[in-house]
Amino acid sequence: MGTRLEGKVAVVTGGCSGIGLATVRRFAEEGARVVIGDLDDTNGERIADEVGGAYVHCDVTDKDQVDALFATAKERFGSVDIAFNNAGISPPEDDSILDTDLDAWRKVQEVNLTSVYLCCKAAIPYMLEQGKGSIINTASFVAVMGAATSQISYSASKGGVLSMSRELGVQFARQGVRVNALCPGPVNTPLLRELFAKDEERAARRLVHVPMGRFGEPEEMANAVLFLASDESSFITANTFLVDGGISGAYVTPL
Repeated sequence: MGTRLEGKVAVVTGGCSGIGLATVRRFAEEGARVVIGDLDDTNGERIADEVGGAYVHCDVTDKDQVDALFATAKERFGSVDIAFNNAGISPPEDDSILDTDLDAWRKVQEVNLTSVYLCCKAAIPYMLEQGKGSIINTASFVAVMGAATSQISYSASKGGVLSMSRELGVQFARQGVRVNALCPGPVNTPLLRELFAKDEERAARRLVHVPMGRFGEPEEMANAVLFLASDESSFITANTFLVDGGISGAYVTPL
């Protein structure tokens, strides 16, 4: 049991699987009280009990539900010190701009980008009142370079998350609120495993571009989020925090 987040209260969206779940557990190991926002009512309460936190059923595209999520953290545990705005989707119908229809575009934008806007809008007032706080928004390596497999709305949404994180990080820096964007490379999560199951060739094209020759693990992303959430990163804000196995630094990836 560590103490890097001792006494801090963290809100994590999409906290019942993948990077979110790994981060919930990592935060708890370091002493944080964690409030999970998710739609997975089957596992949410169990995970919250496991880490001594709380679970709130939350549709991250619904402003009232997002506001209630952060209010729960404040009312139950006394503060909102960390917000890891991580919920997101990457549906198969989001493909080339030539094939992706407007409904698919809008759905991804709502879940991946509008939700981050809503979470930041809910969290920042608490942090301003406290005079401190750390927000980490999940973007992606595709926010800084083109994706090997076309997913037009996903890529655009993550670019928006990155740009918004920069702006908020600059805007609130002198008021003690830090905002950074986590930009993972391909990670071994249920989302990626589902892609492999449906289209192995498409998923394999992602791996060939990773200089390390493997996908990242959720726990590796959680360690990066922990750093950004902790006081160890106190001079880091408006940052593009790439954890991508070297993808963004590669010109030609050796086979």
